[in-house]
Amino acid sequence: MLSEDLLVSAPGKVILHGEHAVVHGKVALAVALNLRTFLRLQPHSSGKVNLNLPNVGIKRAWDVARLQLLDVSFLEQGDVTTLTPEQVEKLKEVAGFAKDCADQKHLAVLAFLYLYLSICRKQRALPSLDIVVWSELPTGAGLGSSAAYCVCLAAALLTACEEIANPLKDGEPTSRWTAEDLELINKWAFQGERVIHGNPSGVDNAVSTWGGVLRYQQGKISPLKRPPALKILLTNTKVPRSTKTLVASVQNRLLKFPEIVAPLLTSIDAISLECERVLGEMAAAAPAPEHYLVLEELIDMNQHHLNALGVGHASLDRLCQASMAHGLHSKLTGAGGGGCGITLLRPDLEGPEVEATKQALTSYGFDCWETSVGAPGVSVHAAASLDTAVRQALDGL
Repeated sequence: MLSEDLLVSAPGKVILHGEHAVVHGKVALAVALNLRTFLRLQPHSSGKVNLNLPNVGIKRAWDVARLQLLDVSFLEQGDVTTLTPEQVEKLKEVAGFAKDCADQKHLAVLAFLYLYLSICRKQRALPSLDIVVWSELPTGAGLGSSAAYCVCLAAALLTACEEIANPLKDGEPTSRWTAEDLELINKWAFQGERVIHGNPSGVDNAVSTWGGVLRYQQGKISPLKRPPALKILLTNTKVPRSTKTLVASVQNRLLKFPEIVAPLLTSIDAISLECERVLGEMAAAAPAPEHYLVLEELIDMNQHHLNALGVGHASLDRLCQASMAHGLHSKLTGAGGGGCGITLLRPDLEGPEVEATKQALTSYGFDCWETSVGAPGVSVHAAASLDTAVRQALDGL
C-alpha cells in the first residue's frame, strides 16, 4: 500500500458533433473539456475510510474493521466485476441506504464503496484512507461529471493499492499513466459509471481517461491522433431536461417521418466525419484561419439539423443569437432541450469581444466558462503544480 498522498484529476467532456445521430449508429465526436474533477487521497492509520464530496455536501465515514467483516464475495467475480441489480441492493445495505434511494448523491457514494471494496480487497487489510473529491464541473449538465469522478477514484485506488505504478517522478509537476494502466483505469471507471447510470455507453469515462478527441460509433471508441486544443465558451442554460425523453422524441419523429429524418441523421454523420477530417489536418500542420471557418460552418449546420430533429430550445436559440451578434458560432452539446451549448473561439478573437459575449450570455442568467477542449485525460499531480483555488477546495477551506 502506498504511504504518500495522491492528487489526481480527470476532465469532463462535451459532444462536438453527432448528438442523437449516435443513437442510430452514426459517428459522434466527443472531446475532453478542460474543466476538471480533482481528487486527493491520503492514507492514514485511523481505522476509518472517509469520503468527502464538498460539491454535493456529502461526508461519509466507515469503520474499516466493520467493512472487513462484510461478506463481499458478491464482488469476487474475475478481475473487473460487473454489478447486477441485486448486488447494487447489497451495496445499499452496506452503505446504510434505503432500498428505494436513487438520487445521484447516494449513487456517488455507492460507486465509491463499490470501487473501494473491489479494488482494495486484494490487500491484506482494507486501507484507512481520507478521500476528497472536488470538481469544476456542474453536475447533471451532460458534461461527464460522474465519469470524471469514477475515473479519478479508479486511478487513485489502483495506484494506492499498487495495482498500477505511480507515474509521477520527483520534481515533475504532472504525469500520466501508461496506455496499459489507462485501460485498467477505464475498465474500473466504466463499472463505477454503471453503478450510477445503469447502462452508460462508455464514452464519458473513455474521454475522461484518455483525453483529447474520441470518435464513437456503435460501441467502438477510437482516439484521434494529436487533436488541436480548441478554445470555447461553454454555456449552461440551467434549463433542466431529460435525455431519455429527448432520445425518445427523436425516435418518434424518425418513425413518423422516416424520409425526412433519416437523411438528417445521415447529414449529421457527414458533419462529424468532415469535422474529424479538418481536425486531422489541423493536427498534421499548423491550424490555418480557413480551418476555423469550416469548423464554424459545421457548427451552424449541425445546430439547424438538431433544431429540425426537435431537440432545440428557446434558451439555446438565445445562446446562438447572442453569440452570433458578436460574430461567434454556437451549438447545443449533449441531449439538447436546454442544458449546455458550446461556442467556438477563433484564435484571432480580441479579448473584449469574448468578454462582451460572456456578459450577454450571463445577462440571460446562464453560467458561462471560457475553457478549451482536447484537454489531457486522467493525470497525477505534484501538490505545488495545482492552483491555489483547487488546493483550498481539497483542503475544505
